[in-house]
Amino acid sequence: MTPGVLAPGPSRWQEATIERIEPQTPRVTSVFLRADLGPHDAGQHVDVRLTAPDGYEAQRSYSIASAPGTGSIELAVESLEDGEVSPYFHDVAMPGDTVEVRGPIGGHFVWRVDDGGPLLLVAGGSGVVPLMAIARHRAAKGPATIALLVYSARTWEELLFREELLSIEAQDPNFKVVITTTRGPRQRVDDLDRRLDRSLLHDILTRWGHTPRTTYVCGSNVFVEAVTSSLVLEEIPPTSIRTERFGGKN
Repeated sequence: MTPGVLAPGPSRWQEATIERIEPQTPRVTSVFLRADLGPHDAGQHVDVRLTAPDGYEAQRSYSIASAPGTGSIELAVESLEDGEVSPYFHDVAMPGDTVEVRGPIGGHFVWRVDDGGPLLLVAGGSGVVPLMAIARHRAAKGPATIALLVYSARTWEELLFREELLSIEAQDPNFKVVITTTRGPRQRVDDLDRRLDRSLLHDILTRWGHTPRTTYVCGSNVFVEAVTSSLVLEEIPPTSIRTERFGGKN
């Protein structure tokens, strides 16, 4: 696919060049784009548009995984059989190709160093992507901020950014990662192998021993609804909970 006509205005579409493509898991690939988008906040997203030679357009939103100020924009694209955009990045795109992007977009689901902590991040599957940007930004610019990432995935192999997250945890006493897998055995002593329900969240928060100043929850609609309801029952103020949901075709 080739880029279409760029639109004018502050949020105009503009050309982005694919710098490199790196597999993350069997179904997810990181795509690194170079574009003059200006600074972004951890937790924001961009729109990506592809235009076919016959003029047909496909547009999808992708969260930014890279931390602010790192140069290129990293997107984690999951391959979906009935998707319109994801197959291009998995099966067609190559370094040097161009696409159109617009952004950064979003102002509610963002974390800045001045926001402080304690910080609770809860991810379901690929919902970890914007939380990865927050984790990276915190590690680089605010390591004194106490933070906990609770990450639920189907299997150990499907955990995005797994090694990087475990490396941050190993080097940073203020950053804790709790992993739970629903279709595979645990790999670490402190990890879990069950669905993330209220009982499990209660146990995790009790072990953590901190009251979050702000909580970020990202995942499917069902996941976000279940987690936020459980957190409210655990007396986490609803006004301190920020959510981001994904769904539909990519």
